[in-house]
Amino acid sequence: MIRPIFAKSLTSVISIAAIASGVGFGWSEGQHAHAARIENRVAVFSGIDKITGERHTFDVYVDETVKFGQLEITPRVCYSRPATEEPKTTSFLEVDEITLDRRIRRIFTGWMFAESPGLNAIEHPVNDVWLVTCKQTSDVPPPASLTSN
Repeated sequence: MIRPIFAKSLTSVISIAAIASGVGFGWSEGQHAHAARIENRVAVFSGIDKITGERHTFDVYVDETVKFGQLEITPRVCYSRPATEEPKTTSFLEVDEITLDRRIRRIFTGWMFAESPGLNAIEHPVNDVWLVTCKQTSDVPPPASLTSN
């Protein structure tokens, strides 16, 4: 089931939780140290409704599909780095548009980068969406399809 994001019910921006550190570093002889990437369960997006001018921030679990306006957003992965490293937050996602004749049309499949929101943000005539961060937990309960696995 697709979870809708209702623009009228979200009047304030949800605060973003800091990513807790604690992931070790991959060290090997003769190589530079590099941070292990963190696989997160939740992608955090911001979106703007160009009709009302309202901006919304919403959490989406990996492999969950949410509806924001005419868009259906499904993150497949969401990676970040430990808080002690330079930020690098990425998500691979699929975005579909529900057309006026109620057809679903894929408008984006690819990587989105939180540190460069203009690089691959979804620019749509009514709703724009971009990645903000990734995190492990959310105040929003996970969908039943993800908890039954």
